[in-house]
Amino acid sequence: MVTLEQKRQHPKVALTDLDELWFQVAGTLCNLACAHCFISCSPTNDTHKLISKERMFTALEEAKQRGVKEYYFTGGEPFLHPNLLEFIERTVEQGPLTVLTNGILITDRMAQKLAELAEGTPYSLDFRISLDGLTPEENDEIRGKGTFEKIIRSVKRLYLHGINPIITVTEVREGMGAAAERSKFIELLRTFGIQQPRLKFLTPFQIGEEAKRTSGYAPEEFVYEGDLVPGEDEWLQCANARMITEKGIFPCPILINHDDSKMGDSLTESEGAISLRWSACYTCHVSGVTCRN
Repeated sequence: MVTLEQKRQHPKVALTDLDELWFQVAGTLCNLACAHCFISCSPTNDTHKLISKERMFTALEEAKQRGVKEYYFTGGEPFLHPNLLEFIERTVEQGPLTVLTNGILITDRMAQKLAELAEGTPYSLDFRISLDGLTPEENDEIRGKGTFEKIIRSVKRLYLHGINPIITVTEVREGMGAAAERSKFIELLRTFGIQQPRLKFLTPFQIGEEAKRTSGYAPEEFVYEGDLVPGEDEWLQCANARMITEKGIFPCPILINHDDSKMGDSLTESEGAISLRWSACYTCHVSGVTCRN
């Protein structure tokens, strides 16, 4: 039986294996200021700066030695980093890579370069493009005026060059994750010529801009001792992943604005267990959401 004293404590999750490594390539700098962004990225947010070549390549070498199996680039908007193509080329030499982007900065010329990189690597190179509505009205309410058309143009560009991007939909409206709504997104993408649409639906985290857009977390929405189901501490993302920003190493992409979640400056320093003491951990627990593909 879980005692009252235990109930006031938060469970810890150990790092079982470092299977995946995330890079906050563009920091919190973004060409958009989305109404649901959990780390409040924008054109003026420099809380986390662009990642430096030194930190990037040092971390990649350390990751190679530790046998990391896959990599993710996120931001902010990764395509704002002047060294992104170099980072991509270096990373896919040692493992599969997924780049999370709003897609707007992917020109036809850039799409061609990305296709050439994807063709020339032994590992997969994927792109996840965010889209938050079936119509310009729905999407642009969240991501900004005119963004729907720009996002769709980039999706088409990539597809024409042989890259089938994963479309990431954040469930910002009730029912978006239901089977019928998912089918609508599939049909939308097929109207653009994409025969085998790839979709990821993401539960929103009630922090950052999303907390302002909605009500945020309730005071009781935390994870406490006794809440985890058997085995949950092994499949939570923080059990086998870490996030690298220019500031240092964090447990996951969701917690980078919590300075008290920083684990150190090297992967070795980040090996310790983490306590699920942040409200955002509640979403991972109750929804089973993961940032990975």
